[in-house]
Amino acid sequence: MARKSANDLRAEKRNTVGKGTTSSSEAPHPLIRKVLAAKPPIAELIGFEVVEIGDGRAVGSLQAGPQHANPMGTLHGGVLCDVADAAMGMAFASTLAPDESFTTMALSISFFRPVWQARLRAEARVINRGKSVGYLECEVTDQDGKRVAKANSTCFVLHGEHLRER
Repeated sequence: MARKSANDLRAEKRNTVGKGTTSSSEAPHPLIRKVLAAKPPIAELIGFEVVEIGDGRAVGSLQAGPQHANPMGTLHGGVLCDVADAAMGMAFASTLAPDESFTTMALSISFFRPVWQARLRAEARVINRGKSVGYLECEVTDQDGKRVAKANSTCFVLHGEHLRER
């Protein structure tokens, strides 16, 4: 199945009821619909976007610049972690049933090279999805395809009464 950009998905969502994701289900998960309708506040703050979502995979993008610098002048590691976390979260959301949500149980990232200014791509995929727990990995690369960081997370599926606050 062809991957679609977030803008394409938003356009489809506006033009076609029940469409708007590359997931194999008929309608996108409510979390995905929410992200496609408007950028989450953290994405607005940092300046990243999730550009592809579907079938246990998602891609985030960030144009890193001086506004993201740590005291040494390189990209702050927390910014990289945020972009990877968002991509992994949307990849996991694409595997959920409409009556499920999730929370992250663990998150880890390893940094391989410094970044000053670059177009970053965070490609996340679900490695293992059980009934209650999922494991994801995300590779962050620069515009030249060089690996900048690798992250992983473990997510817990929420059901029933645990969804009240979601």
